[in-house]
Amino acid sequence: MAGVITVRLPDGSTKELPAGTTALGMASSIGKRLAAAAVAAVVDGAEVDLDTVLPDGAEVAVVTADSDAGRTVLRHSTAHVLAQAVVDLWPGAQYAIGPAIADGFYYDFSLPGGATFSDDDLEQITTKMRAIMAEDQPFVRQEHAIDEGLALFADQPFKREIITGVAGDSALQAEASADFVPDAAVVTTYRNTDSFVDLCRGPHVPSTGRLGHFALQRVAGAYWRGDEKRPQLQRIYGTAWESDKALAEYLTRLEEAERRDHRRIGAELDLFSFPSEIGSGLAVFHPKGAAIRRLMEDYSRQRHEAGGYQFVYSPHITKADLFEISGHLQSFAEGMFPPIEIDEGQSYYLKPMNCPMHILIFRSRQRSYRELPMRLFEFGTVYRYEKSGVVHGLTRVRGLTMDDSHIFCTRDQMAGELDSVLTFVLDVLRDFGLDDFYLELSTRPEGKAVGSDEDWHDATEALRAAAQDKGLELVMDEGGGAFYGPKISVQARDAIGRYWQVSTIQLDYNLPARFGLEFIGADNGRHQPVMIHRALFGSVERFFAILLEHYAGALPTWLMPVQVVVLPVRDDHNDYAETVADSCRKAGVRATVDIADEPLGARIRRWKMEKVPYILVVGDDDANSSTVGVNARGSERPDRGVGVDAFVAAVVAEVESKGSPEIRRDSAAGAAGR
Repeated sequence: MAGVITVRLPDGSTKELPAGTTALGMASSIGKRLAAAAVAAVVDGAEVDLDTVLPDGAEVAVVTADSDAGRTVLRHSTAHVLAQAVVDLWPGAQYAIGPAIADGFYYDFSLPGGATFSDDDLEQITTKMRAIMAEDQPFVRQEHAIDEGLALFADQPFKREIITGVAGDSALQAEASADFVPDAAVVTTYRNTDSFVDLCRGPHVPSTGRLGHFALQRVAGAYWRGDEKRPQLQRIYGTAWESDKALAEYLTRLEEAERRDHRRIGAELDLFSFPSEIGSGLAVFHPKGAAIRRLMEDYSRQRHEAGGYQFVYSPHITKADLFEISGHLQSFAEGMFPPIEIDEGQSYYLKPMNCPMHILIFRSRQRSYRELPMRLFEFGTVYRYEKSGVVHGLTRVRGLTMDDSHIFCTRDQMAGELDSVLTFVLDVLRDFGLDDFYLELSTRPEGKAVGSDEDWHDATEALRAAAQDKGLELVMDEGGGAFYGPKISVQARDAIGRYWQVSTIQLDYNLPARFGLEFIGADNGRHQPVMIHRALFGSVERFFAILLEHYAGALPTWLMPVQVVVLPVRDDHNDYAETVADSCRKAGVRATVDIADEPLGARIRRWKMEKVPYILVVGDDDANSSTVGVNARGSERPDRGVGVDAFVAAVVAEVESKGSPEIRRDSAAGAAGR
């Protein structure tokens, strides 16, 4: 039929439309509500603006504001309005890049005359942005030749550098980003008014009036292209959402995240610190923090021993040759500390990875198939040069301890080992109270990977099969694998809905080949083993931080350095308090006594601030009846007259079961009066 096109929708159905229909027109033909929610569209796999005319036979999906893709469009569009507002308020300002990021956006600027933003400036920028949104200015897409683009941004050196890089300047090509132009021949811009235009691939919302649910958050410094040798810029961070309700919910989550910040909790509970005399990103653990860390590590060791792992140790420093063979010097040098020159010019490196040393343990003598699978495990401290701008508490450090395992097995054993190690990882994470996961599969990084296409495909499909068997959501991370192999990352959801990457499992055919690893098979022939890299915590430091934030510092009883504190009401109750504490200690419960040398209320408040699971108060009646008053962490009222033996038994049972606070309170209440 003349003048009619047919498009295919995401559910597989087709729809006939008049020729010349735009993506927004198609959304309107489906329903007013869909059209009102639409911010962009996907046509034949490419994201486009809503005013894009649909071709016949296209596959079309509408992108709504409340989807992840839709929020990205909202945030990117809001970043453009931010740049427009800054240029209006500071004539002559140079604007660099303004991408959408997780939960928000930012834009980098260089202000005229060396001026800088302050947090006080955010209010007037916000006011200007709201005025621009109220004007409902359209986002108008235009395409230009390279020379036209350079002329258009004659007074914007950062934009010119991006254009020049995409045009093929070898010195700048690596720094240019395809996020800003679609190809090397065309410069794409979006214009809001005659006075403001930005370099961008898009898509954007139809007009600034579609925006408005946003907040500017803070000002920070940032180097151009993340290179500390390039100009330092001013960065404004913000967030944008599809509704005021969604914005308010996010800001509430931010407040809760700040309350749970592990750096704050670590200082309040005296767990760790970062002395400036030692250096950035290098933590020291104080006695209580070290006690928690030891409990984490001891439990991990117990589980590994039960799982058939063999413990090994390796040094912190090695000759450069080792990392040349492994490929780390070629592919990971920017993450390594500079070499140490000793022994007549011999270069040594602080190790960034444990895997090459575990490989040498395997290679130290001839191996038989009877020894496989060989599961090696180490709490190995490694050192990585993180730029000062990204070092962050315990989650991004320069010295970290990895609970590293490397499994050497045959091809026939590989599927079973992958299933076993993934089950092992998820079970141990659940014991620490993390039980909401999805899995991410990272594939071959183009231009960085070593090894054959066949091996990469085989390894990727083996990981995919292992992940799918667990029944969890599997998300693809195209190009995110290590240079030597693909990986599964376990993403764990915490108490306030954030996801953290914790455990990783990598399948590697390449390092065994680079090091010439062999074993003697049942056929008396020589065969190359498969290598599985696995970190359970990821790093002890980072996992420690995740747990602190997940529990807001109130760690499960089994992980607390002090599980029970006994408070005598008066000093003549001190001896009975010591008797109660001794009963706890004999059962393996970590208990202490805070003698009655200050008011009871002050002592209770202090120990509540310490987040101790159980505060026991003992007085005359308790001393006469062998009972205690139990103040369980998180409970509204204390339980009086709880039998000492019953209380101790309940705590022991909770610790052995890795029980939750709810189990703890139920157990203590059930022990009352027995």
